[in-house]
Amino acid sequence: MSVLPIVEVPDPRLRLMSLPVGAIDLELRMLVADMFETMYAAKGIGLAAIQIGEPKRVLVIDLQEPAAVDEGEEPGPGVRDPKAFINPVVDEFSAETNVCHEGCLSIPDQYADVERPASCRARWTDLDGNDHDERIDGFLATCLQHEMDHLNGVLFFDHISRLKREMLMKKLAKAQRAA
Repeated sequence: MSVLPIVEVPDPRLRLMSLPVGAIDLELRMLVADMFETMYAAKGIGLAAIQIGEPKRVLVIDLQEPAAVDEGEEPGPGVRDPKAFINPVVDEFSAETNVCHEGCLSIPDQYADVERPASCRARWTDLDGNDHDERIDGFLATCLQHEMDHLNGVLFFDHISRLKREMLMKKLAKAQRAA
């Protein structure tokens, strides 16, 4: 497994439409392993393949927080709950919405309140080749919709007002110049 560089705004790859994945093979398994490793290293909870430069319809999510450990140690067993979504489809959104203070590994240290449907229907294949069809709600629904947006070339700041987006982009540009 490898920690890979995360593609950041304004890289045009983040606006690409990701393509469906074929077989679940060793190459895909390695990609997913690298995605989890990269996400954990960046202290994220979700990552789409395009965020590491792979325009494939694959995303990973782990909403569990690692247990507190000493610097350099790995969390203990059973702490993580990794989920891989291959060729996910999300639809049948609820009329009820939630507002979540979202951030993104591709837009470092920038956050905004984003309103999304509170629940949705999700269909995907896991790494074992099992098909899933579930109603997803709560924080998982928010995170899944955020990562699905990446697969469709959409970023979380596309869901906020133009004024707030411009302010966020100015703060990001300033931070990138200072780095």
